[in-house]
Amino acid sequence: MGYTFEIITGPMSCGKTEELLRRVKRCIIAQKKVKVISPEVDTRAKGDYIESRNGLWLDAITVKNARDILSHICADDEVVAIDEIQFFDSEIVSVVRKLAEHGKRVIASGLDLDFKGEPFGSMPELLCIADRVDKLTAVCMKCGSDHATRTQRLINGFPADKSSPLIMIGGDETYEARCLKCYELPDRESENKKKSFRLLSFGK
Repeated sequence: MGYTFEIITGPMSCGKTEELLRRVKRCIIAQKKVKVISPEVDTRAKGDYIESRNGLWLDAITVKNARDILSHICADDEVVAIDEIQFFDSEIVSVVRKLAEHGKRVIASGLDLDFKGEPFGSMPELLCIADRVDKLTAVCMKCGSDHATRTQRLINGFPADKSSPLIMIGGDETYEARCLKCYELPDRESENKKKSFRLLSFGK
């Protein structure tokens, strides 16, 4: 018997979706019945399919909530692939458990950390219950090292601060992979307090 729940994780641009698609295509070659699921909040999707950065793609079912996944799974489905799993609500954990209990092989990909460097949504629990975890690294877009583990959010070319919302839809933000040495997370509130303190001290 193979794995029941495997998860591919790491920062943006490390090849998570590419690896997910590779495994799914092997299942298709083996004539397994596969369903591919994508969260509605994933704004990268141009339609009902998922696509890796190198152009690989597969048809996908877009769903809004984790519980909606179950309504799309048939008794004869053997493999369920879930892209960008970190975007789903907390019910995703029980959904994955239920799929595994019913004999489905679940393959998922998702960010382990958000742009603040903190665990993303239900990822900690998902990583704990998975029986296979592959953590990928990316190329740091600042220094070129092959050990990027963080996702840097940039707004107008500058690192976003801690007060920036977790999920931005239709914003002016961009993202790039960074190693721990090059990763930046400004605390604008603390900086403003320090500036105010200096101004007050100077005025005395």
